[in-house]
This record gives sequence, structure tokens and C-alpha cells, in this order.
Amino acid sequence: MVNFKKLTERAKDVVDKRGGVDSLKEDAEELRGVAKGKGSLTDKAKAAADAVKDPGAPGPDAERKPPRGQHHPPPDSRSND
Repeated sequence: MVNFKKLTERAKDVVDKRGGVDSLKEDAEELRGVAKGKGSLTDKAKAAADAVKDPGAPGPDAERKPPRGQHHPPPDSRSND
């Protein structure tokens, strides 16, 4: 018998680890672009694999929000004088 509550919790955990629902939507848009783009099936598969390795929209990590529930501490402002 399938434990749907456990399955749902696991799915939520995976989505949160990848950056939340917004990141998931960005991944879907990126994959849609890869699928509609030009190139061989092999090229598209490689591009899709690369896209999935980096959650959210392509770009620098500094522009992304941390996943929900994970807060990064502010940078250390002490000087090394």
C-alpha cells in the first residue's frame, strides 16, 4: 500500500531543496526551451541534464533566493587588519 502522506512530504522536501516552487517553475521553462530548441536529441539531452544540475533559472547564484527554511548568515564584516 502506498503511503501518500509520506510521498507528499518527500516531494515537498525535494522541491524545497531545489529552491522552492519558483525555482521549479524556472527549471520547467528552461527545459521547455531546451526541448523546443534546435539540435539533435543527444544535444538536447545533454543540455537538459546541465540545466537540471543548476536549480532555477540560469545565472549567477548570487541572484537566487536560498531555499525556503534555509537562511544564510550575513557575510562576516570583521576586517582582517
